[in-house]
Amino acid sequence: MTDDNRDENTGAVVSSNIEIPQDLAVGLLGSADVNLRMLETQLPADIHVRGNRITLSGTAADVAASERVVIELIRVVRGGTVLTPDLVRQSLSILATEQSESPADVLSLDIISRRGKVIRPKTLNQKRYVDAIDKNTIVFGLGPAGTGKTYLAMAKAVQALQAKEVSRIILTRPAVEAGEKLGFLPGTLHQKIDPYLRPLYDALHDMMDPEAIPKLMEAGVIEVAPLAFMRGRTINDSFIILDEAQNTTAEQMKMFLTRLGFGAKIVVTGDVTQVDLPGGAQSGLRVATRILDGIDDIHFAELTSADVVRHKLVADIVEAYGRDEEAASNRMMRRDGLRQSSGGRRR
Repeated sequence: MTDDNRDENTGAVVSSNIEIPQDLAVGLLGSADVNLRMLETQLPADIHVRGNRITLSGTAADVAASERVVIELIRVVRGGTVLTPDLVRQSLSILATEQSESPADVLSLDIISRRGKVIRPKTLNQKRYVDAIDKNTIVFGLGPAGTGKTYLAMAKAVQALQAKEVSRIILTRPAVEAGEKLGFLPGTLHQKIDPYLRPLYDALHDMMDPEAIPKLMEAGVIEVAPLAFMRGRTINDSFIILDEAQNTTAEQMKMFLTRLGFGAKIVVTGDVTQVDLPGGAQSGLRVATRILDGIDDIHFAELTSADVVRHKLVADIVEAYGRDEEAASNRMMRRDGLRQSSGGRRR
């Protein structure tokens, strides 16, 4: 595949040639060369393409690193993944971690497909999250908005239902939003809870035939309900997802987790930095991460701003808010320390 002229002396310019298989060239370089332009800005070596030949030039280290990227991206395209500039960026991020998983391992893991759309993990942490769902009975997906924690859990639920690994899917959320209470909202109970559950409906419509969903819900194969409806039940042979779990109380979280029956699997998703509970109540998700850590068959998957797969600005926004919150916390700690110090002197 490669024909290189290397010089290991520091700073010496070397080159490497990679032949792209004819049937993979367009998939690798992208329509109108959009992927190539991304590689030109991201690779440490200079990249030039003529026909089906890629030439990399630069220092030996830069060429070796860039060669690895290109070869991995060829593997990704050969596996059937439609490469985009975002996936090129994600592949570079995966390779930078120096972990055992390759971009092809991550980006070629199909969960479900519908009408030509394939749902798969796009980052290394997302892939490990999906693997954890396969291996554990209870999984907590923790991370900020846009990291795919709920969407991928939904995809795994639909996959399990289609494979007859479970007999139904149960989707639930706590009905807490900026301090509002259901009793004060207009309409029937269904109309009251619909805004809280709408994100779960939207994800379902991405993964299943929209015409089939009402029939499955009527038959009880798919149930979408507020968390309060879980009380007093033991749920068997089901894939259960609790979304926005940071807005549960400790009592609600205990109630939910103890609904687990035989043949059931639970995925709990949430972001402990976005708690909307009134009166400063302690988040049940935060309590669960503290007291359940280390229990066999319960896994905590951590997703970060690096796993945000929405618009790139979303990751930047998450990071900016995180820095601001950390700075505010540090300022508060310093003020508390000064108060304690001055109080000690007065005594």
